[in-house]
Amino acid sequence: MDGNDKPRAPGPMPRTSTEIIRALREDGSLAPEYDPHLSSEEVARLYRHMVETRFLDERLTALQRQGRIGFHVGSLGEEGAIVGAAFATRKQDWLFPCYREFGAALLRGLDFQRFIDNMFGNANDTVKGRQMPDHYSCKASHWLSISSPVGTQITQAVGFAWAGKLKKDDLATLVYFGDGATSSSDFHSGMNFAGVFKVPCVFFCRNNGWAISVPAERQTASETFASKGVAYGVPGVRVDGNDAFAVVHTVRKAIERGARGEGPTLIEALTYRMGGHSTSDDPNAYRGSDALKAWADRDPIQRVRQYLRTVHGYTEERDKEIIQDIDRRFRAAVEVAEKTPKPALETLVEDVYATPPWHLVEQREALLEGPRPHEHG
Repeated sequence: MDGNDKPRAPGPMPRTSTEIIRALREDGSLAPEYDPHLSSEEVARLYRHMVETRFLDERLTALQRQGRIGFHVGSLGEEGAIVGAAFATRKQDWLFPCYREFGAALLRGLDFQRFIDNMFGNANDTVKGRQMPDHYSCKASHWLSISSPVGTQITQAVGFAWAGKLKKDDLATLVYFGDGATSSSDFHSGMNFAGVFKVPCVFFCRNNGWAISVPAERQTASETFASKGVAYGVPGVRVDGNDAFAVVHTVRKAIERGARGEGPTLIEALTYRMGGHSTSDDPNAYRGSDALKAWADRDPIQRVRQYLRTVHGYTEERDKEIIQDIDRRFRAAVEVAEKTPKPALETLVEDVYATPPWHLVEQREALLEGPRPHEHG
């Protein structure tokens, strides 16, 4: 342990405001105090990735219903929070995802074809078919591998940021998790360690109202999820997660704070999961359709679109061009993915050891020499 990073005596406890940070005004302009000052090109890029995320959600759900892929975890209605947070990160920062953030991965540089390959689990899948769809990895983009257990990415993000601090690397980590993950032991362990050692980690809680079928109010008796940071000496802020500009502003401030050595920040992004938890879930079994109306009126994509039209003269024709381009790329990627063979059997023992140990080598040889099941037509 670095001698400069010994636990410090308790200082003034940070206070968490119940205020919700909002940048977008009703007239389409931005509040000066929360304006992230994006150029027209940056706003257009942010918007395109949000549109692409929703398009892919719709098409991948359709592929699952057709039996062409096995599973999909969507982000309908949460694009502003997910893509906006990733947009605010720097190139050297690392992202630790949940399993709903494919839009952020694509923004960070995950190859479009490799993402579609992962949905089919073929030989070009980044994880070689070993995980479910939507569980990919992209080290080159500083994007950690996704795993399904709830909350485990939180302590991983804290540990990575702590290692970076010890090495004096200029980096921060951003970890995504839902409101349900705040009930996990990893959340409490991660928050406590990060608070004590002032780790440059941004805890990004997507409060989308549901942990599968459990409503947010059944997760905590706290007034807000942001207020949970107080017990750990971590400041908490609340942001309108359907306001992409406010999300960019808030995450940037949190990263700047960590880079100055002031420690972690807990962000509660208020949004709503408009679809099911996944394609294996039927939300109509536990919530009424009337719950969607108020959130549909605050659609994050529509709000950025309105800003572009009001401030930058965006047209419907430009929107059509974006959709046509995404559709073309999607169709081409699916065609390639469906023609790509399955991962080779010998890849089962790759990517674990630099040199496979003898017992894995023996098992690989026995596997390759053994009988094969008949393919079903």
